[in-house]
Amino acid sequence: MFEHIDAYPGDPILTLNEDFAKDPREDKVNLSIGIYFDDEGRLPVMRAVREAEAQMLAEPAAKPYLPMSGLAAYRDAVQSLVFGEASAARAEGRIATVQTLGGSGALKIGADFIKRYFPGSHVWVSDPTWDNHRFIFERAGLTVGTYPYYDDETGGLRFDAMLAAIRDLPAKSVVLLHACCHNPTGVDLNDAQWAELIGVMKARDLLPFIDMAYQGFGAGLDADAFAIRELVRQNVPGFVANSFSKNFSLYGERCGALSVICESAETAARVLGQLTGAVRSNYSNPPTHGAKIVARVLTTPALREAWQDELASMCKRIERMRVAIHARLRGNVPDAMLARYLEQRGMFTYTGLSAEQVDALRERHGVYLIRSGRMCVAALNGRNVETAAEAIGDVLSRAFA
Repeated sequence: MFEHIDAYPGDPILTLNEDFAKDPREDKVNLSIGIYFDDEGRLPVMRAVREAEAQMLAEPAAKPYLPMSGLAAYRDAVQSLVFGEASAARAEGRIATVQTLGGSGALKIGADFIKRYFPGSHVWVSDPTWDNHRFIFERAGLTVGTYPYYDDETGGLRFDAMLAAIRDLPAKSVVLLHACCHNPTGVDLNDAQWAELIGVMKARDLLPFIDMAYQGFGAGLDADAFAIRELVRQNVPGFVANSFSKNFSLYGERCGALSVICESAETAARVLGQLTGAVRSNYSNPPTHGAKIVARVLTTPALREAWQDELASMCKRIERMRVAIHARLRGNVPDAMLARYLEQRGMFTYTGLSAEQVDALRERHGVYLIRSGRMCVAALNGRNVETAAEAIGDVLSRAFA
């Protein structure tokens, strides 16, 4: 019956993480998977999360199914954080939001919705993008193409080429964009570029789909949501996927949401109904625990302040690690490759290392990056940054010898 089924090749990032766990070397360094670790190399439990969970456990209650759309307090808190408390679209009821299984679940629900209601539309993603973007949309039955984004020579953005390509897309094309801290490159648009791009998408009748997995890890909670709020300002309908895995360190709780900016409250009500239908056909309804933690933190002033302060300190630690590895690589890395450690932002840096050099890092030194050359800067700390820098320097010295 199943002999025709081929073997799944595995996810390149998760498989690499499994290989790291099996590596017996004591000085190994894992800079592959996109997880924030503290300076002791531990996955942190944020203080506000710990306090919110303690309060919840002190108030035992039944655990019924949530509505298909999710926890109401959570959905409202998501809209406030993502769109801003004073958002005009929020006040007018023009945003349809459902709780999802992390950011990936938001992408999947959005993909199913697009396949049903925009079946002729293709999806366009940046070159490069997170590998799972293509996988999710293709598995939903959509055709996926790419638009120019990253400049290999400069480590920066090919904005003119990106804008030209998007300007030529057919109407109703779906354009997937990273709100901030682009994965895998760490290269973002500035506010002026966002405003220009969104104007082009409005004029061309395109559908933006913004993925925001790292709000708060770039320029700050509000600044990182600039593109989303610019969609509202320019009155452009679109999709927004967001996740609390990173900025709440709640990876395993799978807390995400999908929001759709609509033209009217009446349209938003219909869209919300169909989004809940997509949820029902996928996993029926979302889990409770993580959503209650997020909602409690975001709606309790003291907890929210504590969360924002700790998130800001996490962001500053990443910046310190960028400075630290930049300093240790100086003299061993060409200037064009070195500058990107400081100029790119967020959890990731596109190092410019080739797949063969990444293989050499892993085999000779036990330093793990994914083969695209993406480094998770958030996994560096005071103890492993020297090891990582020495390994990169050794590999590059051999390449340029």
